[in-house]
Amino acid sequence: MGRVTPDQLTPTGTADAALLALELSDPPSPARRVTTPLQHHELVPPLDPFGEDRPVPLPGSAGEHLLQRAFGTDKRARRFYDEQVLDHLNAEMKEFIGRMEMAFVATSDTRGECDASLRAGPPGFIQVLDDRHLCYPEYRGNGVLASLGNISENPHIGILLVDFVTDLIGLHVNGRARIVEDADMRAIHPALPAEFDRGRTPERWVVVQVEEAYVHCRKHIPRMVPVHRQRSWGTDDSRRKGGDYFGAKGTPRPWHREPATS
Repeated sequence: MGRVTPDQLTPTGTADAALLALELSDPPSPARRVTTPLQHHELVPPLDPFGEDRPVPLPGSAGEHLLQRAFGTDKRARRFYDEQVLDHLNAEMKEFIGRMEMAFVATSDTRGECDASLRAGPPGFIQVLDDRHLCYPEYRGNGVLASLGNISENPHIGILLVDFVTDLIGLHVNGRARIVEDADMRAIHPALPAEFDRGRTPERWVVVQVEEAYVHCRKHIPRMVPVHRQRSWGTDDSRRKGGDYFGAKGTPRPWHREPATS
C-alpha cells in the first residue's frame, strides 16, 4: 500500500448537516452586561433556567446555565442539551471508543485544582463495560499519581477522545470515577485484556460511571496521519523517555531542599 497523504483521507462523516447547522446557527448576540452575581459556592444540583416544571435538571453546571442566560445563548444551549447530550453511551459512541488510541483525562482535587493528562494505547485500551460504565488501565509511571490522587479526593472526571485521522470528530465523556486494583477488576470482568503493549500489565483500573456523553464538533480538529514509531516500552532511560526535555532538572524551586549534612 502506498503512502497516504492528508489530502487523500476523507472523513466518513458522523457530524450530519443538522449538527453543522446547529454549530453555525444563531450568531453571537451583542455583549450584555452581566447583572446576576456570579458567585456560586453551594454544592447543589444545577437548577433548570429554562423552566421550573422539568422533572430532571438539565446537564451542565449552574455556572454555565447562568452565563447562557447572561450572554443570550440559552436557546442554542437548550437545543444542544436536548439533541446531543446523553446520560449513557449509545452504540455509535461505544464503537467510537473502541477504536480510539488516546484520550485526554481531566481531574481535580477537592479544592478544584486541576490536572489534565494523556492516556494512550492500542485500539480497545479503553474498555466499554456497558451502557453506563467504561474503564481504562493504569500502568507503572513516574510515581506521582496525579490523576489517581485527584480521583481519590474528588471522583468527578472528564474524558475527551478525538479522532484526528478519519472522521475528525470528538466525544466527551463526563462522570464519576473510582480506582480498582487489577486483580479485583479481573475477578468481576475476567475477559479484560491482560496485556496491551509489549508485556505491560495494568497495575489498576479507573472505572467511570457515565453521567454525560456528547459530541465535540469537527470544525477545528486538525487532520493527522499516523506514522510508524519505534517505542521503548518500560524503559527508565531519561533520554528515551524525554524526561528532562524542558531542561527543568536542577532549576531551583520552592519545595526543593538539599539534604542536611551532618
